[in-house]
Amino acid sequence: MMFFELDTKAKAKIFHCLRVSENIDMEQTNSKSVISDRTINEENVKTLKTKEFGIRSKFLSYEKFEDACGFKFVELSSFENFVRLLYRPTDPANLGITRALFGLCMIVDVVEERGLADIDIKWGDPWDCHFPLIHGMTPLSLPWMIIIYGAMWLGAFGIMLGVRFKLACACFVVPYWYIFLLDKSYWNNHTYLYGIVATLFWCTEANKYFAFDASDAKKIKETVPLWNYFILRFQFFALYFLAGLKKSGKEWLEGYSMLNLSRHWVFDPFKIFLTTEETDFFIVHWFGFIFDLTVGFWMLFDKTRLPAMIFCTAFHLMNSRLFSIGMFPYVCLVTMPLFCNVDWPRTFYSWITRKQNILLSKCVNVIKNCLQSPVNKLINGQTKEVTNLNEFDSQKATMDENKHYESSENVKPIDNSTMKNVNPKKVTKKQQFVVSMLLLHIALQFFLPYSHFITKGYNNWVPGLYGYSWDMMVHTWDTILVVIRVHDNESNEDRFLDPDTWVQSDRWVKHGDMARQYAFCIKNNILRQKEETLSNNPKHEEREKWTKLSTNLSVYMDVWCSLNGRFQQRIFDPNVDMLTVDWHPFKHVSFVMPLLTQYNSYR
Repeated sequence: MMFFELDTKAKAKIFHCLRVSENIDMEQTNSKSVISDRTINEENVKTLKTKEFGIRSKFLSYEKFEDACGFKFVELSSFENFVRLLYRPTDPANLGITRALFGLCMIVDVVEERGLADIDIKWGDPWDCHFPLIHGMTPLSLPWMIIIYGAMWLGAFGIMLGVRFKLACACFVVPYWYIFLLDKSYWNNHTYLYGIVATLFWCTEANKYFAFDASDAKKIKETVPLWNYFILRFQFFALYFLAGLKKSGKEWLEGYSMLNLSRHWVFDPFKIFLTTEETDFFIVHWFGFIFDLTVGFWMLFDKTRLPAMIFCTAFHLMNSRLFSIGMFPYVCLVTMPLFCNVDWPRTFYSWITRKQNILLSKCVNVIKNCLQSPVNKLINGQTKEVTNLNEFDSQKATMDENKHYESSENVKPIDNSTMKNVNPKKVTKKQQFVVSMLLLHIALQFFLPYSHFITKGYNNWVPGLYGYSWDMMVHTWDTILVVIRVHDNESNEDRFLDPDTWVQSDRWVKHGDMARQYAFCIKNNILRQKEETLSNNPKHEEREKWTKLSTNLSVYMDVWCSLNGRFQQRIFDPNVDMLTVDWHPFKHVSFVMPLLTQYNSYR
């Protein structure tokens, strides 16, 4: 009732106050909503910034990884892009230096481990027994073997000098594989490696730098396809990586493969804080396993390459003192630069040139100061002429050095980042075929070390021949007894033969296929000696002894050996005639006795 009794002015004031309060409430509500909207927007911005930062960081890390790899992942998106990547123009400097050093090592290897120095002993005796991969394959006469070795040696010189490079590679590779196939008893993993690397060099253009073939100024400016580096790097990467995989077996990781190796003096620094047994287990076996398995990866990247190469150098130098493995450590050492930048020889040469120029300028300044001394000024005007002449000669020498330095930098490594701006050429069928062959080679290199389930005839207690398996130093053999009994089936008489007769290696005692080949060689040599004795020896006693021997012979072999520190045990069945036993390269060797493992814990 009071409200209705108020006058008009009072009512107006009351309405005004109510409106003001309503406006204040609305403004407060609006301000709260604005603040909440701002908070939501700020949170959204923060979320977007976080996502953007994550995307940028991922993109940057992605780019860094691509830079470390040296190629863009888009170049692997299709086979055509991959072919174009492998045919990217690349500086041949690194390849040329590696080729020359590899050829130098092969010059020494042909004389030493291939046997040119004692070729008359290795191939000159017609009575010697050899163990060819292809049964029935026989070596040529000594004069022809000398010619073959001579061609191989000249080929090694040609590879080193880069003279008639393709012809030099052919002269080296063809005789090398022929000699390789002639005798399995000389096989080693590094022997197989040399042949593979030489064959790969034959397919490359490694004669475009540091070679007589590259003496032409036009050739100096040429490049090589990237696959020339790619396939050689892969081959040496596979050397380490596959050796590491082979060391992942129980025998190696438990420390039984190389017992007491740490007694050698090269391990003396480790014995300061480790015992001999601990050095054998941790340094020889476990560090060797980790090193082989990972060093190939470390050498691929710039940041880890230097420490990896230091470890690799120490590793190979130690091996050169520990084992009689010829040029293998030195071949690995001289091929390590393959993993470095392709233009490192040019960088090194430019550094040497700058140092020479600095030294030359210092020498010129010293001579100039000496010629301008008060004593020289006593000569009537001749000192100045001599000084100017020296300045002219020094400037000319500096200009010549700079000119030569500039000409040596005509070939520069191709920057991967600029490749996207270059109009890509169409990939040819020849390029696709070459890359397909490279991929086939890579697949074979990973398959062959594990292909022994196919070639069962070459297995014994361990799978495969010691040549392409990369099981380096994984198996240690100790043979204490070898008995060869030649039985005459008609007279029922036994004759015993020295196991070193007509052979230059004891590798045959551990392989069933070689033991069988040796048995046939023994029979042939005995019958041949009988024939020669009966036709040329007039002595009655000798003729009577050989006359009693019939042609119906059997050969039995009793071999006792130990594998990785086990007890001595028979490897072949001594009651099996090696001349009549069934053998096939793709079937299990029936006369190889099983390896006894129940006493392994007593090692």
